[in-house]
Amino acid sequence: QLQLVESGGGLVQPGGSLRLSCAASRSTLENYAIGWFRQVSGKEREGVSAISSRGGSINYADSVKGRFTISRDNAKNTVYLQMNSLKPEDTAVYYCAASTIYSGLYPGLYDNWGQGTQVTVSS
Repeated sequence: QLQLVESGGGLVQPGGSLRLSCAASRSTLENYAIGWFRQVSGKEREGVSAISSRGGSINYADSVKGRFTISRDNAKNTVYLQMNSLKPEDTAVYYCAASTIYSGLYPGLYDNWGQGTQVTVSS
């Protein structure tokens, strides 16, 4: 059973950067599409970015295009989300999730989820 662990969250000032990591254990990530999602308490989970198993397809939410970059290193069994020019509205718990089918930012087909990492953007 694939297990995902997110890391890299924290407190950052507006305009700052963070890099989130999604590391896999118990199985290899190379056969899975990976999505990053975020959720604010009381609101629905929002798709942020997704990458197919070999990296050939990538999607971003309009709200993060030009600021966030998703990448993967299958040799390290890790997917990254580089977040630049962070805004207070990016504050949320960020989750990574895995799916054997690439569905972009639609969360319904992702069946392995990490526990999340908090990102807070505040001065």
